[in-house]
This record gives sequence, structure tokens and C-alpha cells, in this order.
Amino acid sequence: MSEPTVIRFCRTLGLNGFRELRSHLLAAAHNPESYLHQNVSRDDSTRTALAKVLESSIRTLIDLARTTDDMPFEEAVHLLAEARQIIFVGLGASGCVARDACHKFFRLGIPCSTALDVPTVLQSAAIAEPGDVYIVISQTGRWPELIEAMQTAGKNQASVFAITGRHTPLGRAAYRVFDCHAAEDTSAFTPMSSRLAHLALLDALQVALALHLGESAETRLRLAKQVLTEVTIREE
Repeated sequence: MSEPTVIRFCRTLGLNGFRELRSHLLAAAHNPESYLHQNVSRDDSTRTALAKVLESSIRTLIDLARTTDDMPFEEAVHLLAEARQIIFVGLGASGCVARDACHKFFRLGIPCSTALDVPTVLQSAAIAEPGDVYIVISQTGRWPELIEAMQTAGKNQASVFAITGRHTPLGRAAYRVFDCHAAEDTSAFTPMSSRLAHLALLDALQVALALHLGESAETRLRLAKQVLTEVTIREE
């Protein structure tokens, strides 16, 4: 079977490629009992498990670094710099990533919020306006309500960037996609490597935005750090 045929087959299943298909097949074949990590078996020693988890995370970040040239960083930075507000969206484990991103980006002086459950996501999209920028994080890209909400936000002329696989339903519904899809079966395992990839990608986007904003961003970051330092000194 040719490589293009395999890729087309994977995409008809809503998968990003052969690596994700392989992860699903391995998970189904092994039917894991611990549901801890796809590379760790219950017979592994603590040291072996530690090495496997770290190696998996490192490999994921290296793979991510090789794909960033095709990601819409420049376009995202320009829209974020002029945004009326930035809304970080994530359900389940991705909500933790969305919350972390909001905690970083608001210090640049742009209004930020999070939508971390289905009712909030749907309502936020229903009242979206031009100038709103949504950054949606999802490893699977298959939440129906999330896809519906982002389509609604798009109809309201908001910009929607998705951090997910390009060929997932969410990836197809978004305005632009950061094609970030770690080979990790989150239907069987708690998100680990994929979460690190999403966090690193958002960190890079925040730094790129700060560089674009220039002195104003640097001033705000300095003031934010200064007030925390002053609080620490008072408490001591």
C-alpha cells in the first residue's frame, strides 16, 4: 500500500496521520490496565518508567520544533496585537493549558479570558464580535460542541486559531490551525506529551507577541513582575 493511500485512509478516520493511527492500534491491542502512559508497562521499574516518560516528552518537543515553519505565527501575532479580547478555550485537560496561557498573555495588556466548559464556550461564541480572537486547544479536535461554537464565532467575524491536528474536525472548522498533534492516544491515557507541546507552543506565541508589541509589552511585564516582588518583600 502506498504512503498517500495510507494518509488518505487515516484522514477518513479523522486522524492526523500514520503515527496517530499507530498509537490507536497499539492502545487497542494492549488494552492497558493502568492507563498511565502509552510507553510504560506495569513491569517497568521506577527508573525505567521515568526515562520513558522523559524521552517521550523530549521527542514530542523535537518533532514540534521541526513543524513550526508551517504554523501561522505571523498572522496570529498581528491579529492578537489588535484584538478586542483574546479568549482561550479548552475542555477537560486542555482547559488547564488554556488557563495557563491566559495567565501569561494578560500581562501584555490585552484583555484575556477563558472558556473551559461547554456552556461557557457556546455562550462566548454566541456573543463574539469582530476583533475577538479565539485560541482553541484540543488534542483530539473532535468535541462536537467545541466545533459548533467555533463555527458560530467565525460567523460572528471573530478569528479562530486552533491548536490541534490540521485534519481533525476542529482543524477544519478553525480560521487558522497550528498543526500540533502529538502521537498520544488520549482516549486511553492522560494527556502528557501533547500537553507539553501545547504549552510550549503557546509560550512561543506569547513571546512572539511581546516582541511585536515592543516597549509597551516590556513595560507591562516589568510592572507586573515588580508588584509581585514588592508583595514578597512585604510578606517577608
